[in-house]
Amino acid sequence: MRADARRNQEKLLAAAAEVFVGSGVDAPIRQIAARAGVGMGTIYRHFPTRSDLVVAVFRHQIEECAEAGPRLLSEAGSPFTALQRWIDLFVDLLVTKHGLAQALQSDNSRFAPLHAYFLDRLQPVATRLLDAAAEAGEIRPGIHPYELLRGIGNLCIGHDDDPRYDPRRLITLLLQGLRRP
Repeated sequence: MRADARRNQEKLLAAAAEVFVGSGVDAPIRQIAARAGVGMGTIYRHFPTRSDLVVAVFRHQIEECAEAGPRLLSEAGSPFTALQRWIDLFVDLLVTKHGLAQALQSDNSRFAPLHAYFLDRLQPVATRLLDAAAEAGEIRPGIHPYELLRGIGNLCIGHDDDPRYDPRRLITLLLQGLRRP
């Protein structure tokens, strides 16, 4: 893909993600086109069906989260700080992309492989961050990345149902529980 075409697609995916967060995955395509500053034909040329667009947005969000892990590890002052910042991005992915998560649970067969893709891309990042923090003596060793990601996911469930519930507070407590005494 040419660089300008890639930039246009990135712009379109970012616009779709913003619209999905505000209006859900059933938002009108014209709303996404307007946000991206393109015609509806451009969206349909890249993504012939709504499910194609939803899959592309979800994959894009997963990739952004996966690519952030190594960058945070190299930039942060400590591996634990990198882990905390990455978990914050992971929570953003889970909480703010609730419409995408609901789409994943639908009967549409296009969405079925996304859960495996989600784990295949994000579990190795979590492993690398956990291993680095354990090697630095900042957390106890033996934390299973899948269990951590699943636990965080479970804490994020129900966020929309109760405005008094803030999953980030519990996730902060969970991360503090990983620390070495």
